[in-house]
Amino acid sequence: MAYNFFAAISRMKYIERWALMRNSREETLSEHSLEVAMIAHALCIIGNVRYGHKMHAEKAALIGIYHDASEIITGDMPTPVKYYNSNIRSAYKDVENIADEKLLNKLPDDLKPEFTGIFKGDGDDSEDKYMRRLVKAADKLSALIKCMEERQAGNSEFRTAENSIRKKVDEMSRVFPEVRDFMDEFLPSYGKTLDELNNDA
Repeated sequence: MAYNFFAAISRMKYIERWALMRNSREETLSEHSLEVAMIAHALCIIGNVRYGHKMHAEKAALIGIYHDASEIITGDMPTPVKYYNSNIRSAYKDVENIADEKLLNKLPDDLKPEFTGIFKGDGDDSEDKYMRRLVKAADKLSALIKCMEERQAGNSEFRTAENSIRKKVDEMSRVFPEVRDFMDEFLPSYGKTLDELNNDA
């Protein structure tokens, strides 16, 4: 029997983000998910090395890869709509859960539990919960980076979004030292030219 899960997941490259905004460069769900995975992995390593956590950084990267997979079915819901009020947010969360289930049902029964753990979590472990919150922070950092890139390309369309997202990331940095460290040590390099990145020590 043939299963459609990975063929469906491969369609992330067709989902465009920031649909309501004028983009100087389009961003696909695939690109965003890869960036979230890398940043989430980095945040967990920072947490483990510097702050005594015991998180599975590789699992955080996997969660990052799949964190918006439901958008293959739902499309990218613009943030102003998604967060307009609590009723819409709750309804959209239900839609996301249904879409996740639809995707997970495209797997063989023996593989489904493993992927369900990635999509939805697999326990009440405090380190797992902390790790998943860092994945959410990585998602915000990726969105902030996109806004910064658009501004640096001369596109003022993202100005309000950048201010709003930066405020949320700043709030996260006061709760999660890993986010603060990433912002201090890595975020300033975004926007440098290739020559500048290569010439730095």
